[in-house]
Amino acid sequence: MGFARTCSVTLVGVEGVVVEVQADLEPGVAAFTLVGLPDKSLTESRDRVRAAVVNSGGEWPQKKLTVGLSPASVPKAGSGFDIAVACAVLGASERIDPRVLSDIVMIGELGLDGRVRPVRGILPAVLAAADAGFEQVVVPECAAAEAALVPGVSVLGVRSLRQLVAVLTDEPVPDEEPQEPDRPDPLMAGLRDLGGGAATGTRGGPGGYDQGHDLADVVGQRTARTAVEVAAAGGHHLFLEGPPGAGKTMLAERMPSVLPPLDREASLEVTAVHSVAGLLPPGRPLIDTAPYCAPHHSATMQALVGGGPGTARPGAVSLSHRGVLFLDETPEFSSKALDALRQPLEAGHVVIARSAGVVRFPARFLMVLAANPCPCGRFSRTDDRCECPPSAIRRYQARLSGPLLDRVDLRVEVDAVTRRELSAVGARGETTTVVADRVRSARERAAARFHGTPWRLNSEIPGRELRSRWQAAPGAMDDAERSLERGVLTARGIDRVLRVAWTVADLSGHDRPDAGDVALALQLRTGVPRGVLMAIGAGV
Repeated sequence: MGFARTCSVTLVGVEGVVVEVQADLEPGVAAFTLVGLPDKSLTESRDRVRAAVVNSGGEWPQKKLTVGLSPASVPKAGSGFDIAVACAVLGASERIDPRVLSDIVMIGELGLDGRVRPVRGILPAVLAAADAGFEQVVVPECAAAEAALVPGVSVLGVRSLRQLVAVLTDEPVPDEEPQEPDRPDPLMAGLRDLGGGAATGTRGGPGGYDQGHDLADVVGQRTARTAVEVAAAGGHHLFLEGPPGAGKTMLAERMPSVLPPLDREASLEVTAVHSVAGLLPPGRPLIDTAPYCAPHHSATMQALVGGGPGTARPGAVSLSHRGVLFLDETPEFSSKALDALRQPLEAGHVVIARSAGVVRFPARFLMVLAANPCPCGRFSRTDDRCECPPSAIRRYQARLSGPLLDRVDLRVEVDAVTRRELSAVGARGETTTVVADRVRSARERAAARFHGTPWRLNSEIPGRELRSRWQAAPGAMDDAERSLERGVLTARGIDRVLRVAWTVADLSGHDRPDAGDVALALQLRTGVPRGVLMAIGAGV
């Protein structure tokens, strides 16, 4: 008879649950039983672990073997339990001292040859282990940098089961051939989901900004550039409507480089989501720039908000957490998928309910919508080039529901670029670095104002708090209140106008929004000209 136990972690969304892995050996016919609500990939660990132990020079016990995963009521999924199961079995057969294993958390998959392979979700798993009071974790060597992001935890990165057994038994550690740096790592094969329209961040240039996508490349579009700056400074959602080729996609692609670098807390949140999704960039265990996700318009509701068969995976709204979600050709998305965005837009997270439990993913993102004004794309109030019948235009524009658009703070018409603007010499707009500096300063002003509160950006303030604690200058909201009386704005809409006005005031250096700030916010919200200059800062 032999018994040993160690620990591993199962993930529920981006939250980890520490699981005790127990191995018990009893006399009887050789058999291997795994209990504790394992999924298919975890059940198959019986064959992986047996082969890995034998091919690592160990002896597989020829007895009745039972491995239990506790708590038994929590569903367990994935192959990350392999090395914990292997070490628990070796402890029960007295190849390893069981006392050494009890205070260690082990995370990693085993190959049939005994090599330790990486798994998704290393960072949230180690965070859960640290919160549970564990101070030692064992992970694959290629994921050690990711695990080391968690303070107060000693991380041991191993390449193979042979190395781990040698460390635990105080024997000489055998050498394992390292991976050549210029060759793709076969251990990472299948771990990252290729494609999907998700980018995990921008490639930093001088100052941390992406020099490959510069706002100076956008010709004209003063109003749209101002809207992009306001959206970035306050975290406001943006709707760009205009003909093809006007620059809507260019503006959206440059939004992440305008946003400031992520702070430590936000970086860990974003990295945890991308780790669970298997989308961490090679060589970058910590994502410190705003992510950018641009799914194709054929994306399903599950692809946008998360879910899928088996274990629920984060969708585009979570992959763009603390970053930008760009929906190009928005009317071409299914109405069911678009309306599913309404809850995460308000709550900042998405909850996926399944029969096995509830999964919660963070989803506080900046949404940018882009659309043509009609099916042919040439509809305009200033000319008659559009060939679409009025009924087709109404049907096309009605694909975006009113409740969804009511949650969008800024709505801007992007005009076609004129020949004069395109051929003008020396008419380049402000660079990304200049605009990003103003955005960073505006966010610092907002952070100082919200010190001691749970909010960071103007877009996050509840309407009740906004009206009671951070009011505009006397008389500044008169036009907005008249728009509410006429039905132009909803109650939610007037709160969003006040939030945008605070962002304009922060960008302009005002202590509180004045009538001009509110007028600009109203114009950006409704698209109705109000005689204000559509520029901020140096662009005025």
